[in-house]
Amino acid sequence: MSAVLMTKQSTLIDELKTITTEGQNSDTLDIDLLDVTGVLEKINDEDQKVANIVKLIIPEIAKVVDKIVDAFAQGGRLIYIGAGTSGRLGVLDAVECPPTFSVSDQQVLGIIAGGDKAIKKAVEGAEDNESLAIKDLKAVKLVAKDVLVGIAASGRTPYVLSAMNYGKAVGATVVGLSCSYNDKFAQANDINLCAIVGAEALTGSTRMKSGTAQKLILNMLTTASMIRSGKTYRNLMIDVSASNEKLYARAVRIVMQATECDYQGAKKALDIADNNTKLATFMVLTGLDVATAKAALLHHKGFLRKAIKQSV
Repeated sequence: MSAVLMTKQSTLIDELKTITTEGQNSDTLDIDLLDVTGVLEKINDEDQKVANIVKLIIPEIAKVVDKIVDAFAQGGRLIYIGAGTSGRLGVLDAVECPPTFSVSDQQVLGIIAGGDKAIKKAVEGAEDNESLAIKDLKAVKLVAKDVLVGIAASGRTPYVLSAMNYGKAVGATVVGLSCSYNDKFAQANDINLCAIVGAEALTGSTRMKSGTAQKLILNMLTTASMIRSGKTYRNLMIDVSASNEKLYARAVRIVMQATECDYQGAKKALDIADNNTKLATFMVLTGLDVATAKAALLHHKGFLRKAIKQSV
């Protein structure tokens, strides 16, 4: 090993010592001596800590939601970017939005270092490639009205830091999501979401508590933003896209739950509304015809409660 490489490795080891997620968990030092039940109980004990830690940063999460809602209203996008587990979680949250809320597959994007192939298999060196992050963001044409969320459990991933710095340069709202505080990471974003979950059950395995915390927060960001954008009615996914048999059945059931009509009534309304769950529900609740109902929803920017209030 060359002297340069040895120095670089030594510096990285020193850096890892400062990262919370890389610490050794004193509660799981005996995990390799336990039976299966004992191992699972240790993991579960650690997992139970995560939700309460996420709760501590809800005020900061709320600030991000407000920015996302504003961006959506202006035609902007929510873009996640990360490497490894963090990148995969961003991609997962993004691809779930179109079928759940009937939004364009361009409204919420997930970018992972190394491209789509990295979703299934690690791409060596991708997380350290700073220029690749800029190239990936240029490819999706990141602009000032977008919200960019950089995801890195450690708060040090070069690919993500580079992406966030580029996001700031173009004027986008930049959010950092991490599980270990890092000055450079905090300075590279406008809103810092740092859920310090502590050392993992297995040292450094950030797909565990860190991944769980990230998944919870990403769910909160998109779900709350969609709720605040009129994509739900009560606690129902009123904008669900009936794109397959299961989702069609869910749409029928949602219309029934929202209106207390029977199966035939819900199915008939969906047929007339061309499987638009929100439109079908609005028609059943108000008795309006398709054209009038569409116009009313458009006037109220898709907020069903507001449209109903003005129509009954």
